[in-house]
Amino acid sequence: MTTHSVDPQKIKSMFSKVASGYDKANDILSAGIHHLWRKKLVKLSAAKSGDSVLDCATGTGDLAIEFKKAVGLHGQVIGTDFCKEMLDFAPAKAKKQDLNIKFELADVTALTYTSNSFDITSISFGIRNVADPAKGISELARVTKPGGKVCVLEFGQIANPALNKAYQFYSTKILPKIGGTITGETDAYEYLQNSSAQFPCRDEFVSLMNQAAPFSSIECVPVSFGIAYIYIGTKSRLE
Repeated sequence: MTTHSVDPQKIKSMFSKVASGYDKANDILSAGIHHLWRKKLVKLSAAKSGDSVLDCATGTGDLAIEFKKAVGLHGQVIGTDFCKEMLDFAPAKAKKQDLNIKFELADVTALTYTSNSFDITSISFGIRNVADPAKGISELARVTKPGGKVCVLEFGQIANPALNKAYQFYSTKILPKIGGTITGETDAYEYLQNSSAQFPCRDEFVSLMNQAAPFSSIECVPVSFGIAYIYIGTKSRLE
């Protein structure tokens, strides 16, 4: 298993500094494709009208917003993050689309929600920034109802060597410069790239999920040739 070392306080400080330019940087760096990835995660989750959803590390609220569109007026979506500066931008984005979403400060490794509370739980581009990813997955599963879904969207490594080489050039030489120009925090985008290159993906991450919580099945779906991966874990009905 790839080694994983994260300082939560440094992560929180880093995101607080990039918060004001985070959305703009994401849209430019991915050409807006990250929105399509989130839409695909919601589709794969099979979210339906009336479902209850908890989206952790919601940041500025993009995935929570996509889930709210899926669960409708009778569904409930809560978006959480441990970085207040990021979360501060979320309510206005939801309100602009006339979506009623509750946003709260919370740490995915120490959730205060009751066990077996949500039909779906999720985290996008956040699990690799958690000091103990297995604990984060365990907490997501704990608050998910038996038979419910734990959904993860995270960067990984492209399996095709030629495509991976081209993407590595972009992500190491170009991405940090653009992200740094937009936010003034080049170091943050160098960290984001390095952490993505080192974090376990595909079978390694599926193994981590299986070790962290009781899942009856886990689906792993690459997006954009494997720049990122969507993992859909179905919580076991028997514990």
